Amino acid sequence: MITKSLPNVFTVGNLFLGIIAIIMVFNNKPELAAIMVIVAMLLDGLDGRVARALNAQSEFGKELDSLSDVISFGVAPAFIMYVVAFTEMNAAAAWIVTAVFPICGALRLARFNVVAGTPGYFIGLPIPAAGGVLCTLALFHKELNTIVLVLSTLLLSYLMVSTVKYPNFKKVGIPKAAIWITPIVVIIAVVLAVMFPGTLSKMIFVPLLLYALYGLKKNVDRLFFIGRRKRKKEEAESKTTTV
Repeated sequence: MITKSLPNVFTVGNLFLGIIAIIMVFNNKPELAAIMVIVAMLLDGLDGRVARALNAQSEFGKELDSLSDVISFGVAPAFIMYVVAFTEMNAAAAWIVTAVFPICGALRLARFNVVAGTPGYFIGLPIPAAGGVLCTLALFHKELNTIVLVLSTLLLSYLMVSTVKYPNFKKVGIPKAAIWITPIVVIIAVVLAVMFPGTLSKMIFVPLLLYALYGLKKNVDRLFFIGRRKRKKEEAESKTTTV
């Protein structure tokens, strides 16, 4: 019974860290807040793999995971960005942009739970990746213009609800014999995160950003493809009319 509950322990840990991240950012510790979201991403990646390894998947666990993700990767990153970058802009605009991000995250999770996806792919940018990009991007608020941060927040929000396909690495599982190592991995990750919060967060920002941009590139490629196909169709119709 305890073994079967282990995946939910990871999920609750994910939720706990999301709440701690919100508390930290309001206590002027944005770097630690961002790293709490990053560690929550680790727990989010482990809970499903542990559940599959133990054959302990359940509808309860699935719903708990989605509710936790909204807080840890939707609300927490949005608040981190709001506190460090949006407080000096127009209040109404700041509130709207901040709210849009977790709303799109919730919509993306709801779609994920009810719509069958493509094997090997996610439809839309997964909310943990979007939240990871947003909270680490917030750490560059002194180097980047507020407009850039606003547009980035809206772009990430759009990518979550888009139909762009992102690679799914869920099939990279954990052998059942190695499950006992997962708590050790989490402890090491937390220790490193607390020791090097700013450096580690900014390092993780790069691969997360590349993953998010992959979908943006797919969107641009698709628009160019649609544009080329439309032009070819118009040219073909023009030739037919001329003849």
